[in-house]
Amino acid sequence: MFNVRSDEPKYAFLWDKETKETNRYGKPIDLAKEGDELHGVSLNINGDCSIGDNPNRYKQHGFYFNADNCIGCHACEAACSEKNDNPAHIAFRSVGFVEGGSYPAYQRLNISMACNHCDDPVCLKGCPTRAYTKYVEYGAVLQDPDICFGCGYCTWVCPYNAPQLDPVKGQVSKCNMCVDRLEVGLKPACVSACLGNALDFGVIENVPENREQSKTEIPGFPRTDITNPNIRFQQTRQNKRDMTRTDSMPLKYHKDEKVGLYKSALDPKKGQKKEWNWAKLLLSHESSHVAFTLVTQAAVGGFLLLVLGNLFGINAFKTISSSTNLTPLLVVFSVIMSFGLYKLNMHLGKPHRFYRGFYNLRHSPVSREIAGVSLFFASLLGFTFFHSMDFNFLANVCAVLGVMSGPIGLYYMYKLYRIKARPYWDHWQTATSLIGTCLSFSALIIALFLLVVAEPSVTVFKTLATVVLAGLVIDTVGHLFHARYLQTGEGEAQASWYEQTTTFAWPFYISQGLLVVAIIAAFLNILDPSVFTWVVLLLAYLGSAVIKRSLFFALVIPTTMPGAFFWKNQGFQEHAKETGLAKMPQVGVEYEAHRVFNVSELIKTIKETSLKDAQTQLKSIFIWKNT
Repeated sequence: MFNVRSDEPKYAFLWDKETKETNRYGKPIDLAKEGDELHGVSLNINGDCSIGDNPNRYKQHGFYFNADNCIGCHACEAACSEKNDNPAHIAFRSVGFVEGGSYPAYQRLNISMACNHCDDPVCLKGCPTRAYTKYVEYGAVLQDPDICFGCGYCTWVCPYNAPQLDPVKGQVSKCNMCVDRLEVGLKPACVSACLGNALDFGVIENVPENREQSKTEIPGFPRTDITNPNIRFQQTRQNKRDMTRTDSMPLKYHKDEKVGLYKSALDPKKGQKKEWNWAKLLLSHESSHVAFTLVTQAAVGGFLLLVLGNLFGINAFKTISSSTNLTPLLVVFSVIMSFGLYKLNMHLGKPHRFYRGFYNLRHSPVSREIAGVSLFFASLLGFTFFHSMDFNFLANVCAVLGVMSGPIGLYYMYKLYRIKARPYWDHWQTATSLIGTCLSFSALIIALFLLVVAEPSVTVFKTLATVVLAGLVIDTVGHLFHARYLQTGEGEAQASWYEQTTTFAWPFYISQGLLVVAIIAAFLNILDPSVFTWVVLLLAYLGSAVIKRSLFFALVIPTTMPGAFFWKNQGFQEHAKETGLAKMPQVGVEYEAHRVFNVSELIKTIKETSLKDAQTQLKSIFIWKNT
C-alpha cells in the first residue's frame, strides 16, 4: 500500500460523504453491491493483499477540472511522471491549451487531461491482448504493460490521448488513477500537486466544495458520446467565439450559438501552399500497415477469384485452375502475403509476443482480423500444398476454409478502421477501397504472372482486365463520395481534406492522375490486350495504390485533445529535429537516437577513461532507458 505521511495536507485526502445513485449517462455509480463476488477482493497493490478502508471503494470515481483556476504550471504533469517514473517522452497527464482573441483582449484556456476511466472504455474493447480491465474498485480502467505487445490500437481509438505507446520499451502504459493512494484515502498525485486548486477528484457527479458547475464539455474537449468519460468541468469565464489550438493541428473550436457548445472547425494555419512531403508520406511509422493491407487484400482477392471463379464456371478462371500454373500462382500469393504478415508483425513493439493478438476475440476487431487472416493464410498454404500433391479432398477442405476465413478477416480489417474518434476513416469508403484493392490488385498479379510464365488466351486477359476495371471503378466511386464527405464535413474531416490539398497535395494529385491512367489502360486491355498496356496498368496502379494507402494513414486527424506549444505537438517535434533541439534528451523527441548516442559515448569512455567513469555513463543510460 501507499504510505501516508504524517504531515499529509488536508487537501490531499478524499472528501466524499454522500453520493448519487446514477451518473448523467444513466449508469449506476455503485459498481459492486455487498455480497457480489467482486466485493471484498484485494487489488494486491505492491504485493499487499489487504483491502483499503475507503467507504466509497466500489463507486465510480472521476476527475474534476476547474479551468478557471488552471495556470498552466504543469505541476500535475511533473507529479504524475515522478510517481510513475516516466521517461521524458511519456506523460500520462498533459496540459494543452486553446486561445482566443487578440491583445489586449487575449484569452488562454488550459486543459489538464489524463485517462478519464470511461464508462464505456473503447481501449478495453479494442485491445487484442486484453491488457485492459475496468475494475469495480473506483471504476478504474487499468492497463498491464507486461501483457501489451505494442500494436498501439488503443492509442487510435481513445479520443483523449490517454494510452501512451513507448517505442523504446515497445509497450503501452497509461494513468492508473493512483489506486494505491485511493486505497488509503488520498487523492491521485496530480490532484495533490495542483498549485491552483484546478484539479480535484472524487466520486463522479459529486461537485467539490466552492464549485458551482459540473459540465461534461469545454472548448477543446472531444465529444463525450464515444466513451462516456468520467470527468467534469467548471469554466465560468466567457470564451471567445473562436478558440484556436496552439499546436500544428489545423483545427479551432467555434461556438454554435444555437446549442451553446463549441464544435471543431477547420483552421488553415499554414495557408494554401501545396507541398510534396514524400519522405513524411512514404517513410512513416505506418508503412508496415500499408504493405500488410495491400498484399493481404490482394492474396484474399486472388484466392477467391481462382476458387469461386472455377466453382461458378467462369471460363477464364476454369482455364487457370485446370492448368499447371495454378500451384506456382498460389505460391506467389503465399509469398507476398508472408511478406505482409512479416511487416505487420515486426511493426509490433514486442514481435515475439504476436500470439497475444488472439486473446480478445470476444470484443476486439483486431483480434478477429488477426484470427481471420491467420486462418486464411493457413488455408492458402494448405490448399497450395495439397493441390500440388493431388490430395483433392484435403485441398477442397482448405478451399472451403479459405473462402470463409478470407472475407471474415477482411470484414474485421474494415471494422477496425471504423473508429468514431477518427472521422477520416469512419466512412464506408474504407470498405470500397478494400474491395477495390481485392479485385484490381489480385487480378493484376494473376495477369502479370501469366504474361511471364504462359501464353493464355485473349479471353483470359480480357476477363482479368474487366475485374481490374471493376475494382478501379468501385474504388473511384467510394473516393468521390469520401471527398465530398470531407469537404462538407465538420472539424477533423475538413482538416483532413485541408492536409490532403496542402501538405500532401502533389502526391494526392499524382495518385489521382495515375488512377485515371490505370482506368484507361484497363479499358484498353478489355478491347485489345497487349504487353505494353498491361505494363502501363501495372505501374499506374501500383503507384496510385501505394500513394493512396499511405495517404489513408497520413491524413487521419483524430478528435483528440489539443497539445501545448511544445509538448504533444507534431509541429514542434519536426521543428526540434530541424533545429537540433531533438539532441537534448529532456525534450523527449528522438529518444532512440539518445540511446544510441549514449552507448557510443560509453564505448568511448571505456577506451579513454577509467572504469568508474564508464560506470557513471552506464548508469545514465539505464536511467534514460529505464531498463
